[in-house]
Amino acid sequence: MPRPLRIDAHPDALVIAWDDGTEASYPNRYLRGNCGCANCVSEQTGRRMVTEAMVAPDVRPVAVQQVGNYAIQIIWSDNHTTGIYPFDRLRALAPA
Repeated sequence: MPRPLRIDAHPDALVIAWDDGTEASYPNRYLRGNCGCANCVSEQTGRRMVTEAMVAPDVRPVAVQQVGNYAIQIIWSDNHTTGIYPFDRLRALAPA
């Protein structure tokens, strides 16, 4: 599984340089709208409760911290703090 070498928070996107030589830019609103936590996706039905359209256009990461060797946690400017983004999920979310 690829791991991030560098994570840079920009005003409009989170940019991740991966150890396989690729780099991906994740628009902030897109990434926040695709959070997989239990507040954003129903644990019972799997239905998405928060969508990108529901996220403020100016949302941005306030802090990014590594969780073990498998994920990052993003603290968002809209006070959302419960989302953990596993590296494999981030790779799957990478915009083309």
